[in-house]
Amino acid sequence: MNPETRQFESPYCVRIETETGQSATVPIAVLTPKQLEVFLQSEFKRLAQEAGVKGARIHVERAIAADYEQVLREVTECLSSAKARAA
Repeated sequence: MNPETRQFESPYCVRIETETGQSATVPIAVLTPKQLEVFLQSEFKRLAQEAGVKGARIHVERAIAADYEQVLREVTECLSSAKARAA
């Protein structure tokens, strides 16, 4: 791969805040900038919609690496519990 087109991977930490005041911080897998963009623009929105949560906000920082599937489970759990508390 051409060094100019190669995307470097970085570990991230995601903090999720819901309208109900609940928040959770989860480590996220090592991602390229494009993968992070996809997570923020589609995966997170999809997970929030599936959980029925509106108004969730997400803050991203570089962090230690984690398993991506675990991140999806933890985000889903956070959003689902926020919906349960709002009901």
